[in-house]
Amino acid sequence: MEKSLEQLSAAVLAVTRHRSVREVLQTIVSTARELLAAEYAALGVPDDAGGFAEFVVDGVSDEQWEAIGPLPRQHGILAVMLREATPQRLPDVRADPRFGWWPAAHPVLVDFLGMPILDGEEILGALYLANRYGGGGFTDADERLLRVLAGHAAIALTNARLYEGARELALAEERARIAQELHDAVTQKLFSARLTAEAAAALVEVDPARARAELAEVARLTAEAGGELRGIVSALRPAELAVDGLVGTLRARVALLDRVHGATVTLDLPAELPPLSGPVEETLLRVAEEALHNALRHAAATEVRMSLATAADRTVTLTVTDDGAGFDVDTLPQAAARRLGLASMRERARTAGGTLRMTSARGQGTTVRLVVPGG
Repeated sequence: MEKSLEQLSAAVLAVTRHRSVREVLQTIVSTARELLAAEYAALGVPDDAGGFAEFVVDGVSDEQWEAIGPLPRQHGILAVMLREATPQRLPDVRADPRFGWWPAAHPVLVDFLGMPILDGEEILGALYLANRYGGGGFTDADERLLRVLAGHAAIALTNARLYEGARELALAEERARIAQELHDAVTQKLFSARLTAEAAAALVEVDPARARAELAEVARLTAEAGGELRGIVSALRPAELAVDGLVGTLRARVALLDRVHGATVTLDLPAELPPLSGPVEETLLRVAEEALHNALRHAAATEVRMSLATAADRTVTLTVTDDGAGFDVDTLPQAAARRLGLASMRERARTAGGTLRMTSARGQGTTVRLVVPGG
């Protein structure tokens, strides 16, 4: 009993330490499977169209999952769990009259334990466990443990949704602030410059001296607008960095890209990063975004690996490697270099006191390595 309580405590801590919804769901599933010694675990979050907004599994390989096919619909025992706020413990799910079917590539499930995840009367989702190791099926004690975990999972999932909602609100507010600043500080000056240029054009033939004076005013106004625009950009800190920090933001970026692209996108992080200033964090994020974009959109990569590493001198190294088409760095046309954002990445590295190196060859992929000082 003492061991079970220790395992449950560790499981609860594992579930509640994450902030993004996807991380919470995956942690719930893997934690439940480990806690109850099950071969398979899954968690489904329903949508409003008879399917699942999220369906996370553990114990199924990527190859198996791909062979199984599209996400399941709400049918059979899956549907029962989303209609009824009661646990379902079955010695053989296939023998239950409510059992529906599964695809040919689906693993064979026998003993089964399902638990709804509830927020009051609302069913947020359901946990499914199958094939308990050691035989004998799931027990009353297993059901009690899973009920407690599901209760904490409901809190963690609700908090994660609130957190992501707050982050989206922060991003929307930041976009609105930037739009207002651009309108107030830049747009008005550019409008004035345009009117002044039109006046200069009308005066070129009849009063060249005054036309030159008007063009000088155009130069002054556009220089001021450019300076104010640079000021806005330099002061701009991505809202997600302020909310999630660099590690959380990179994790969210990679998780999103891995879901929506055909390529596999992975992230490797050190156990601990040294304290980083805001400009250095932003430089790491922007270079990472540019390198990921290039790999997925221009290089047609099937695998992209990103990593952060620290050294004894407290420098931080960002490495983004892909297996895409690659190119000859030395003979790359200027237009292509601009499209790939090479100059902007190098300038960001220089501004942050770091160095950026890119290596690539046709048919051999590309590696972008940024080294910046920490602390």
